[in-house]
Amino acid sequence: MTTQKSGRRIAEAARDVLRTNDTGTLVKAAPNLYPHQWSWDAAFVAIGIATFDIPRALAELEHLRRGQWNSGMIPHIVFSDAPGYFPDAARWRTAAASPPGVATSGICQPAVHAIALERIRHRAAGGPHEAAVLDYLRRTFDSWLAWHRWLHDIRGADGSGLLTIHHGWESGMDNSPRFDAAYARVQPGELEPFVRTDTAVVADVGQRPTDGEYARYLWLVQQLADIGYRDEEADAVCDFAVKDVFASAVFAVACDDLATIADALGREPDARTLRTWAIDSALAVDATIDPATGLACDVDLRAGAPISVPCISGFAPLLSTRDGAVRASQETLLAGTGWLGAPGLAFRVPCSTSPASSAFRARQYWRGPTWPVLTWLLAFQARRHGSADLFDSLRRASLSQLADLKFGEYYEPFTGEPLGSARQSWTAAVALEWLATEP
Repeated sequence: MTTQKSGRRIAEAARDVLRTNDTGTLVKAAPNLYPHQWSWDAAFVAIGIATFDIPRALAELEHLRRGQWNSGMIPHIVFSDAPGYFPDAARWRTAAASPPGVATSGICQPAVHAIALERIRHRAAGGPHEAAVLDYLRRTFDSWLAWHRWLHDIRGADGSGLLTIHHGWESGMDNSPRFDAAYARVQPGELEPFVRTDTAVVADVGQRPTDGEYARYLWLVQQLADIGYRDEEADAVCDFAVKDVFASAVFAVACDDLATIADALGREPDARTLRTWAIDSALAVDATIDPATGLACDVDLRAGAPISVPCISGFAPLLSTRDGAVRASQETLLAGTGWLGAPGLAFRVPCSTSPASSAFRARQYWRGPTWPVLTWLLAFQARRHGSADLFDSLRRASLSQLADLKFGEYYEPFTGEPLGSARQSWTAAVALEWLATEP
């Protein structure tokens, strides 16, 4: 149970993380391992910063928007001048596609930005920054709409309502076992030489993707770079193509939130379009639920088959579904022994892979550890859909987990040990959002 005193202690430490990681232009995702700005990290960071500095929260999103391509895509990394990260901007070869003077990667991440924008608008309502927030939204709305339109028209071009990703990094869940079969079909050709930097920062290399996995990651980057990131060629050229249910559910939620913003700005036709996209994607995600497991399934387009691996992404309908029966079924499953009820958990928060699965690895990145940022996202959406008890239980458990003040990138599920990078910005950000939200 988080007391008022311990809550203040967590909040003070979390604000210190964000201020320390703030370069003045962007908040580093983490002080050493991730010295640049990551797309979906930036959205969660903005949500956290908005609890104490709304103008700085908007500035964080504005810095990310500087990297938006003419196509509408928001790339997954906007690079700073900090050295020591690989793959660096040169490896991506995006100079011809990126905005002048801005170095970016060439792929995207889940579209959580409108969720952040609506959260900031809600927090500013009735306060001294309300007018400035509305002015910012009015000035930048077309950019956020173009981002959503790119996802709908390019990554959802088949009309299925599900978004295609061409790299596991685009899911945000890099080496999740949900992608193992798809990656197994990726056979790297001649790769440009490379030296990893992540394993120099995280001493326990067992927490990180293997060298074999990394070679596949870089091969996909090379394939996309070789075609100049031309959207019309990616589907045919890239060895990896997966319909991502989690990214699709996030898109549905973000479209709803951007539609709410459109209404506030008097842009009703855009709001109607966005809500249509939201409904289509939410229904499409629900349709992927495997009756045998109760989890939503990605679709491996190269194999023409669903991916049925018990990962946190299988709860994508909890983000977006409009079907009460689907929500109730998923919440029951989440509470069960394969997830929150698994014996021995240090904190009752969801693992990235079910502890009951043979694919579960307690310490390895997206193969088992718990991620505070996903705990918050699932809980936040649960509360929006009336599941107050689930929200409250996840809030209590997550704040207990974060009371160590390490703000780990992810956590070992049974020992509670923080893993990966310490003082992770988005972990600190969700701690602040938990504490700023009435229980």
